Amino acid sequence: MYDKLVLVTRKTRLEELVERFNTKAQAKFYIEHSSGNFEIYEQEHATYYAELGRLQRYLQGIIKVQVVERAFLPNFFFSASDLVVVFGIDGLVVNTAKYLSGQPLVAVNPDPRHIDGVLLPFNVGNAPAAVRGVLAENHAIRPITMTEAMLNDGQRLLAFNDLFIGRHDHVSARYHIEANGRAENHSSSGIIVSTGAGATGWLSSLFNMANGLLAGFGAGDGQAVPPQLGWDTDKLVFVVREPFVSKTSSAGLVCGLITADSPLHLESYMPEGGVIFSDGVKSDYLPFNSGSIATIGLAAQKTNLVVSG
Repeated sequence: MYDKLVLVTRKTRLEELVERFNTKAQAKFYIEHSSGNFEIYEQEHATYYAELGRLQRYLQGIIKVQVVERAFLPNFFFSASDLVVVFGIDGLVVNTAKYLSGQPLVAVNPDPRHIDGVLLPFNVGNAPAAVRGVLAENHAIRPITMTEAMLNDGQRLLAFNDLFIGRHDHVSARYHIEANGRAENHSSSGIIVSTGAGATGWLSSLFNMANGLLAGFGAGDGQAVPPQLGWDTDKLVFVVREPFVSKTSSAGLVCGLITADSPLHLESYMPEGGVIFSDGVKSDYLPFNSGSIATIGLAAQKTNLVVSG
């Protein structure tokens, strides 16, 4: 079933520093003169590439391997016959998942001593067995629901954790919102749409803010309780950030659930600066300016995260 294995990697923090300062020596000078410990970056880099080399040797004995660095993902075409292995942090799984279309994804933790790896079930030692399990169709997956933004011109964007709809700067976003049979015009700091997998991230901070306001200024003992969503649930949560009430904008429709039967519809009233981006990556976005109409709902496909093999 699988012609090759695509191994997705990422730059280490040391490599990013060298890109910023041109040389390793200049990067070291900057970190140490800022009272930082440059050895942390060196050790992290050495560990990552030592484990990556080990993993590649194991995998090359099983199946043809193609290596792709994270920066090339937006322009990389994943074939239906690709088996995908991600080697990095949780964020790399998130970045990779939205470019897939149902391929099994084996996520490997390069440094279990220092990386929690909620989305990384495997290490270098047991990842080859997981790959063999997928090739033999003897594996278990955990399906993870994603969200999708579809524009009226046909452009689409997937998100593993969350979508942001608003402006690229701190100016108020203006738009028309329709959800669950209700509609109104908004001026706000934008909208967050969260999946179950993303509910402990950006969405949780919005509930923290709401409960902080209730604790400081509330009249009772009530609390805003976030919905309990499983990673595979076919529901999404949307929350409007900082809605402003004026003669032309309201704040009665500021949160709710999105299901297959009740998507979120948005029409941009922003001449310029409107964006929709996914999973906190501002460079991966759709323009959302006047004339754009977005439908936000459940993605047709789910991420198939391999959990045993």
